[in-house]
Amino acid sequence: MRNTDKMRSREGHGGGTPDLRLRLGPTYEPAGPGGPPRLREACGVIGVYGNTNDAAIQTYFALFAIQHRGQESAGIAVGDGQRMHAERRMGLVSRVFSEHRLARLRGNVAIGHCRYSTAGSSNASNIQPVLRSTDIGPMALGHNGNIVNALALRGETDEHSLDEAATTDSAVIADLIASAPGATMLDRVRQVIPRLSGSFCLTIATPTQLVAVRDGMGNRPLCLGKSNGTWVVASETCALDAIGAQYERDIQPGEIISIDDDGLHSVRVELPQRHATCAFEYIYFSRPDSIIDKSSVHTVRRQMGRHLAQQHPVDADLVIGVPDSAIAAATGYAEEAQLPYADGFVRNRYIGRTFIEPTPRLRKLGVRLKFSALPEVTRGKRVVMVDDTIVRGTTQASLVRLLREQGEAS
Repeated sequence: MRNTDKMRSREGHGGGTPDLRLRLGPTYEPAGPGGPPRLREACGVIGVYGNTNDAAIQTYFALFAIQHRGQESAGIAVGDGQRMHAERRMGLVSRVFSEHRLARLRGNVAIGHCRYSTAGSSNASNIQPVLRSTDIGPMALGHNGNIVNALALRGETDEHSLDEAATTDSAVIADLIASAPGATMLDRVRQVIPRLSGSFCLTIATPTQLVAVRDGMGNRPLCLGKSNGTWVVASETCALDAIGAQYERDIQPGEIISIDDDGLHSVRVELPQRHATCAFEYIYFSRPDSIIDKSSVHTVRRQMGRHLAQQHPVDADLVIGVPDSAIAAATGYAEEAQLPYADGFVRNRYIGRTFIEPTPRLRKLGVRLKFSALPEVTRGKRVVMVDDTIVRGTTQASLVRLLREQGEAS
């Protein structure tokens, strides 16, 4: 990152039901041994443009609502009409931001980001929003997605503008926009977007403007809301609910919106229009109270459970779900199969995702720490255990053993 007198950064460590044939996003494909390096991450983004100087406060509370999308780091960048100011640190939103730090972020335009890396470096250099200086002024960028040609594009960026410590595809996008031709930020974004292959939702802030982009596939969710004259862009509608914003619509695949003092403007970029929502958004990643492309996440999960019961009926006594994201699917299965549902597991909520632990042994230990069985519920019963997904299968195998040993299930 390069700092100028106009960019100040403080860094540290610290509903209906859609077609169920969804696309499994590349973000969740475990890298093979000895494979080429990939720049990948999954995150949550927020953008706020209002008529008062408290955009950072609204962004802060919206980030709380999408904390589940990334627990590694968090950041907010604010434009005050002339400069960009930022707070970006490792850790949860509640640890990164204090009242004192938020008080320093005064401005009417802001973007926020929470990061969950699935590969690559986990360090302060990769915290977002990404900050860059350009010949038309400073900018900040937040990204959710996976750019599959990021390594090739990295070789095309201006070596003098490149932050060598950053290893994310998000930094590559920021460098491309910073060095692109164009008299306005919107012009530059329109130049760069067609060059990106993969999945991306972007929020970009300048001192006077908010820009948001969704890729042509609509692989990741991005929605638009409004509250008392303030525009809000968010990865999920639950963030709009958290700050009292009214849901307006989803940002469409291939759409760029720009918000400034002249209002909201929408343009479309000629991109491949094959709609391919990442399946993980509905079944695992998003909050159940969110709406994605007009479909309730909770309803979709419940319907998936019904489909599972139709396709794989089992002679059993009880249905249980793996907390928390599989509960809706498990209740859907139980309803369709006309079996009783019960809570068979207790989850330790201070343990993170187990499929990203570095070794099989640590992943198995992580499952044991994360879940406990309830023998009074499952003892002597034939149990259908419903989970949301299988990435490596570590969780499912360990939970079956747990049910038989602790839960005394048959």
